[in-house]
Amino acid sequence: MRVSCPLHSRERVRCCMVNERKAELPIWFANEDIHDADEPYLPSLLEESFFRWRGEVSGLVSLRAGQFGIYTRDILCHGSSDPADEPDFAEREPLARLVVPLAFREGTTHKDSADGCHAIAIPLLRRSDRAVFAVLLYVFRDDHAAPYTGELESAALHLRSCFYHVFEQLYVRDLIQQQHRKDREASHRDALFLAAKQLYDQIDVSSVLAEMLASLESLYPNSEVHLYLSQDYVDGDPRIKPLAFKNTAHDIVAQAFLESKPAMEHERDGTMRLAVPMTGKQAVYGVLCLTLGRGKWDESDMPAFLLLADTAGSAFENAKLYEQSNLLINELRLINEMTKRLNQSLRLKEIFQFATSELLTIFDADYCCVLQLDKTSNEFVVKSSNIPAMASEHFSPEYGFCGMIYRTKEPLIISDYWNTRVVTSKLMDNTGSRSLIAAPIFVDGEVVGVILVTHKIANFFSYDNYKLLQVMSTHIGLAVANASLHAEVRRMVITDTLTGLHARHYLNEQIQSRQRKDPFGSLILVDIDYFKRINDTYGHQVGDRILIQVSNIIASSIRQGDIAARWGGEELAVYLPGIRTEQALRIAERIRNQVAEETNPTVTVSCGVSEWTFDNEKISVESLFYRADMALYEAKNRGRNCIIVGE
Repeated sequence: MRVSCPLHSRERVRCCMVNERKAELPIWFANEDIHDADEPYLPSLLEESFFRWRGEVSGLVSLRAGQFGIYTRDILCHGSSDPADEPDFAEREPLARLVVPLAFREGTTHKDSADGCHAIAIPLLRRSDRAVFAVLLYVFRDDHAAPYTGELESAALHLRSCFYHVFEQLYVRDLIQQQHRKDREASHRDALFLAAKQLYDQIDVSSVLAEMLASLESLYPNSEVHLYLSQDYVDGDPRIKPLAFKNTAHDIVAQAFLESKPAMEHERDGTMRLAVPMTGKQAVYGVLCLTLGRGKWDESDMPAFLLLADTAGSAFENAKLYEQSNLLINELRLINEMTKRLNQSLRLKEIFQFATSELLTIFDADYCCVLQLDKTSNEFVVKSSNIPAMASEHFSPEYGFCGMIYRTKEPLIISDYWNTRVVTSKLMDNTGSRSLIAAPIFVDGEVVGVILVTHKIANFFSYDNYKLLQVMSTHIGLAVANASLHAEVRRMVITDTLTGLHARHYLNEQIQSRQRKDPFGSLILVDIDYFKRINDTYGHQVGDRILIQVSNIIASSIRQGDIAARWGGEELAVYLPGIRTEQALRIAERIRNQVAEETNPTVTVSCGVSEWTFDNEKISVESLFYRADMALYEAKNRGRNCIIVGE
C-alpha cells in the first residue's frame, strides 16, 4: 500500500495551478487581426488560405457536388474549386453579384437562384470586431442534392481558421524577418564599430585604405569592392584606382564624386553597382564602389555603408593630414639644411654643384641639370650636371624645356615625355628619361637659370615633388643672387673703376700667391709719358680717355691668366706668371708700339721690366716692384718711349 506524501501533493497542486494560469494566458499574437488598411494584402492571403482549405476538405461532398469561391468586397474571386466532372458554371458570376454584396452588408448567410442554378453566400467574420472581410460562395445545380446550410457554415469556419493560420504565419514570418534584420543591423553595427576603431587606429594612408577595403569585403563577402581616389596614390593594390572623368553623365562614380551623394545602377543581369563618396571634413577624397549580384543587396544596409564610407573618409583625411604634416616637417628640414649649406659658399660653381647633388638625393632622381643664362651670349649654359656629355652645353632661350620656362616663367611637370612630346629635349632623349620636373631660378624677378630633374620611369614624380622643387629653386635663386652680389662687390673692390683693370692690392696678393707655387714670373710697369702735359692741354676728361685706351691695349696684349692693374695715377702694371725676361720684353714692346699707333691724341709709354726666379735669394713682391720701378725711372731718364730691364 502506497502512502502519498503531503509535501509532494502540495507540489503537484502548485504545478497544476501554474499550468492552469499558463493555459489562461493568450498566445502573444492571438489578438492580432486583419484591418481595413490591410485590404491590399487580402487577395494573396485569401488565395493561399483557400487552396490550403481545399486540400484539407478534399473529401467534402459539397466540394464534389458544386463549386466554391472566395470573394472580397469588390466581388472578385480569389480562389475557386470546380467539380471534376462538371464544366465551369456560367451562372456563378451573376449569382455572385447578387448574394455576395448582401452577405458583406448584412453579415449573414444569403441564398439565391437563377436558371436552375443556386448560390449560397456565407460571410467570413474577423475575430476582433466580427466585421465581414470575405465571403465564401457555393454554387450548385438542381439535379444535385442541396447541401445542409450548417455543413457549409462549418466549412466557412474551417476556411476562416485556415485564413488566420496563414495570417499568423505571415505575421510571425514578418516578425522573424524584422528580428533577422535587427540582428543583422546589430551585427553590422558591431562590425562597423570594430572597423571604425581599427580605421582610426591607423596613422598612415596605406593602412587606412587597406583596413577599409578589408572591412568592406568582410561585411559584403560576395561583393566586388573598388576605391577610386582623386589624389596621387601609388601602392600596387588593384582595387585602388585613380578617379577619371570621361563620361560623367553615365558614370555613377563621377556622379557620386561631383554631387557628393550616393549613386546606384542596375545591370541587365541583375547586378547592382553602388557608388558612395568617401568624404572628410574638408573635401571628398574618393568614391567607394560596391558591385553585388542579384538579390545580394538589402536597402537596410545603406545607412551602414554610408557610415563606413564617412568613417573611412575621416580616417583617410586624418592620415593624410598626418602624412602631410610629416612631409612638411621633412621638407622644412631639407630646405633648412640645403639653405644653410648653400649659404656656406659664395662661389657660383660650388652652389650649382651642391644643388645638383642635393636634388638628385632628395627626389631620388636619375639625372639633374642646372643651367645658367649667360647674358653676354644670351644662351643657357649647363653649369652642373651628373651627365658628363652635358657639361658646358649651350642652348638657345627658345629651345626645349628651358625655352618654355624662360618664356612662361613657370615651373612644369611632365608625366610621360614619350607620350606627350610637347617640345624636343636633348636631355630627355639622350638619357631615355620619361618623367620631368623643372623650375626657373629667379634673381630680382628675372629668370637667370633653370633646374631640370628627370627619371627614366613614367609618372615618377608626384605633385608634392613638383611643389618642393619650386620652393628649393627659390632658395637656390637666393644663393645665386648672394654669390653674384658677392662676386660683384669683390670685383668692384679689386677693380679700378676708371680703367677696368685690377686694383693694386689685388695685384700684390696675386703675385705673392704665385710666388709660393710658380718657379718664376715677370713684371712690367708702364708709365704714360708727359701725362700731366696732356691733362693741362686737353683737360682731365681726355686724360681719363687716354688712360682707358692704354688700359684696353694692355688687356688685349696679354694672356687670360696674366694680371693687369692700375699701379697709381698714370702708371699701370702687368704681372706675367711663368714668363722670363726675354718674353716679357716682347710683350712690353708690343704694348709700347700699339700705344704709339692707336691712342688719340697720340701718346707714348715708358716700361720697366723685372723678373724673379725661385733661385733668387730674396723673393718678395716689394723687391720685384722695386727693380721694375728703378728700370722705369731709367727709361724716363733715357728720353722716354723705351723699355729698360731692371737688374
